[in-house]
Amino acid sequence: MKITQINLYRYDIPLKAPIAISLGTIENARNILVEIQTDEGITGWGEGSHLWMIAGETQASGLAAANDMARLLIGYNPLHIEGCLNALTRYLPAHPTTRSAFDMALYDIAAKAARMPLYQFLGGKKRTLVTDETIYINTPERMVEDALRIQAKGAEAIKVKLGTNLQDDIKRVEAIRKAIGDTIPIRTDANQGWDVVTASGVLRAIGDWNVQYCEQPIKRHDIAGLRQIRQKTTVPIMADESLFDATDAIRLVREEAVDYFNIKLSKSGGIFEALKINAIGEAAGIPCMIGCMSESRLALTANAHFASARQNVRFYDLDACFEHAEDPVYGGITYNGYQIELPETPGIGAEVDSTFLARCECKTIS
Repeated sequence: MKITQINLYRYDIPLKAPIAISLGTIENARNILVEIQTDEGITGWGEGSHLWMIAGETQASGLAAANDMARLLIGYNPLHIEGCLNALTRYLPAHPTTRSAFDMALYDIAAKAARMPLYQFLGGKKRTLVTDETIYINTPERMVEDALRIQAKGAEAIKVKLGTNLQDDIKRVEAIRKAIGDTIPIRTDANQGWDVVTASGVLRAIGDWNVQYCEQPIKRHDIAGLRQIRQKTTVPIMADESLFDATDAIRLVREEAVDYFNIKLSKSGGIFEALKINAIGEAAGIPCMIGCMSESRLALTANAHFASARQNVRFYDLDACFEHAEDPVYGGITYNGYQIELPETPGIGAEVDSTFLARCECKTIS
């Protein structure tokens, strides 16, 4: 089998409203789509979600990089996934989000060629996945409204974005906890917004309020600080922006800096690297979460396949499409409340509607 043509799409999805995290405000989902065609008629689809404040890529830089990556892969055997990805990484060692779209499309092709759903191709089985839903930074009153809405929908966990300052963030969590009661776990995420002193103060204050963990309380490079916070508080610490690849995972394990890993395919460079990160976590006794950027249900389906295939993935944060004003995907995962149902069709089992694609800027490499 050979790669004969690759189509690159500017994949813009409007949001219902802007969403705020400590790193900035997201106005729209500015993603890319990669469609890899082969001489045997099998097509693979992949999506990358570019959040510049996390991975250092924009949609524009991603499309420019994807153009070069696509030219490299023409003529390659797509079933040689490691060889394809090594070629991309050698040429552009950064750009994990863009590379993840190619990775996803290659795995889609391989699983289709094997006539297996992706979770099965990865050696796993279908498991019950239940996502949380995220509340973004706002006034305590508005965040309480969101929490009550999510609780009424039957959520088993609520993720709360923080990372502003000690007093306001404590007030946010306190108000939410008082409003929803003590039963539903709260998962906090500061997106690097605090320093060590502030993080320690907030987490000590909210530690008795059924807070399941805190994601990335401080700057991504401060591994010693993560370890210090972990030692000072009872709230488990999860690495997100500090964890891009297997090298990062090894360092976090060696430094005993965190309790959990947050794996995102758009951050890790795709499934191939995510499998390594999870294996390191599993060997070190560190459970993982599958997270997301601002992907459509296409990439969220690939994320869910990965999570279902690996028992060490214990937490699921696959709610990005809840914020989208339009759903351009057919097939793929469905949501029964917050429970995720995987498709049984070969490959990822999701594609983008042709009518929506016709509206997307496209470049063809052959």
